Formats: sequence, C-alpha cells, structure tokens
Amino acid sequence: MKFIKIINTGGTFNKIYNPIKGELEVLSDCKVVKKIMKKSLFQKKYKITQIISKDSLKFTKKDRKFLVKTIKKSKAKKIIIVHGTDTMSKSAKFVAKRIKNKKIVFTGAMKPFEIEKIEAVANLFQAIGCFKNLKKGIYISMHGICKKFDKIRKNYKKGVFDEE
Repeated sequence: MKFIKIINTGGTFNKIYNPIKGELEVLSDCKVVKKIMKKSLFQKKYKITQIISKDSLKFTKKDRKFLVKTIKKSKAKKIIIVHGTDTMSKSAKFVAKRIKNKKIVFTGAMKPFEIEKIEAVANLFQAIGCFKNLKKGIYISMHGICKKFDKIRKNYKKGVFDEE
C-alpha cells in the first residue's frame, strides 16, 4: 500500500492545558495530528491510529509490546510514530529489535502543539519527507535531523535533538 500510517501515542506533542486541574494532560484522541495533516498535500495518503495516549515517561513494556503489535498489524510499509521525546529512543530501540520489514520514523515535540505550533508541525512534516531517502529500519526525525534511532539523541542542555 502506498499510504503512510501515523500511530499517535500521546506525549508532549499532544498535551493540552486543563484549566480545572491546572496542568497539561495528554489528549486521548487524534485532534492535534488531524489538525496538522489537514494542511498537508497528503489528504488521502495517510491513516491515523490513536493508541496508548499517555506521557512517554509512563510507558511500560506492555505499552511498547502493544505498539509493536499495532505496527505488525498494519499493512503500511511507511509508519510514523508520534511519541513523547523523553523515551522515544527507548521505544525505537524496542521496536527495532522486533520489526525489520518497514520504514518507521519516530517524531514528537518538546513543547505541546497547543503552546508552540511550529515545532510539532515542522517535526511531523519532516518525518513525512524523510521516507524518500530511507531504507527499511527505525529512525528518529526531530529538529531538522532524520537518522537511525541510535545515531540521534535528545540533548537536554540545548533542548533539541542532535546527532550522536
């Protein structure tokens, strides 16, 4: 199939401010990704699936196994995983050990779309653009860089991802 599957797992990318609780919480729907994709030229070339819906720091091994199951079940050969940045590398490594026959790109945002739209939009569209030059494997696409998952890392001091 020639479509891109977007698996939205939550993370900061999807957080919104809850004024009653006075905190940011992860949306359990695809509103953010759908809003971004409405502006793309890929109107009928993607499918979105929402799973897990939590901050990546709260991901468990069971969550990662469910992510792998969801990937395996998909007929898509190109998959984007919208994921929290704190454990994106850990999930990518987990997936890499179990999936070998697809192009998978993890992306996300360090600031919620609701607060900073540019980062989320740029990272998601960059992830889509990465597929042209990729071989089968697991990648992370963040802040202008798209590399194999073990060649890019979150730089907490700079507040961006950079090359290993």
